[in-house]
Amino acid sequence: MREEIKKFRVVRGYEKIKIAWKVIRGAAKYSNKEPFWEFLRKEFGIKDREIKEIMLFLEEVGELEIKRSQDGKRLYVSTLKDIKENPVKLDQWLK
Repeated sequence: MREEIKKFRVVRGYEKIKIAWKVIRGAAKYSNKEPFWEFLRKEFGIKDREIKEIMLFLEEVGELEIKRSQDGKRLYVSTLKDIKENPVKLDQWLK
């Protein structure tokens, strides 16, 4: 996953979206591990802001909708759990 994050930073266009989805789906596999951000940091050397940055990018281009709490805070891990549990449904709903 670390290599994909590095590629994400340098590529442009459709390839960037493709790599972003690959990273997000990879992170979603581990969304039930607690504490999630700590697990990613220890296992893969990935910081929470890197995954959040990719999710925000996908939201900006209209590929993903990040869940929000009632007070407007973004719920990144809940969104990743939904992607893990319903990958086909979410992909069809978002496109």
